[in-house]
Amino acid sequence: MKTARLISVTMLATIALTACSSEPDDGNDVPSTWIRQQYTSSGLGYVDTSDTTSKVAKEIDGHTSARDRIDDSGKVFLRYRDDIVSIVPHQSGSRIEIDDYRTGYRRWKSNIRSVWPDPDSNEFRGGGPGSGK
Repeated sequence: MKTARLISVTMLATIALTACSSEPDDGNDVPSTWIRQQYTSSGLGYVDTSDTTSKVAKEIDGHTSARDRIDDSGKVFLRYRDDIVSIVPHQSGSRIEIDDYRTGYRRWKSNIRSVWPDPDSNEFRGGGPGSGK
């Protein structure tokens, strides 16, 4: 009886510590493997030689839903937990680039700063395990 109680207490403590140790996994990782498989690799990311930025964004978001989306002057930005996917016009199609949130924010700041939080501000709460706590 005493052993069973000790096991129960140990299991409950383990469950409680696990629940507090990281943020919930919301399945919102950028679909980088899928993007690599669907689009042609280029020096600066990936290319869809015929589809518009809106169509490419819809395809990517349809595969893995983004947390947020910004459409700005023909460019589309998809926000995932730790990453930003930018889809910009390229010749007759679109160029797709994946950046971690901080790099993507700095790069595309003029397009997204009024909507998404600056990763260097107090408003920003990152997305990785234990971050922002």
